[in-house]
Amino acid sequence: MDLFEIAGLPLHPLIVHAVVVLVPLTALALVLGSLFPAVRRRLGVVTPIAALLVLALIPVTVLAGEALAQQVGPVPAVVRHAELGRMLWPWTAAMFLVAVAQWCWHRFGAPGRVTRVMLAVLAIVSAAGSTIMVVLIGEAGARAVWGG
Repeated sequence: MDLFEIAGLPLHPLIVHAVVVLVPLTALALVLGSLFPAVRRRLGVVTPIAALLVLALIPVTVLAGEALAQQVGPVPAVVRHAELGRMLWPWTAAMFLVAVAQWCWHRFGAPGRVTRVMLAVLAIVSAAGSTIMVVLIGEAGARAVWGG
């Protein structure tokens, strides 16, 4: 049994959908939580937990993709998709760090205006970068599978 297969199907296309859904949702929660205190209070620890889940899913998805790429061979579109895929982790790591910092500062201490603004800017940048990367990676993956 291959570690990167489930019932004979490659794991990558199965788990990539979790990444495609969770990254933008987590990004949205992070940005809304940084801009609206009521949203931040309502979400609580959910945003950092979602960011941690995303952070854990990325390496598994990349490893499963690399296993699938070995079966497919060195197709240029697949190589491009893989290159982009490896660029997602730093963005989601940043999103996770901002989510944890934001939660900690608002949970255990009252951040000043400068800290709130800085966290909001970092949230927007990391969320936008993560979401843009998911779109670029997904588009490259679709081209690799469907041609074009």
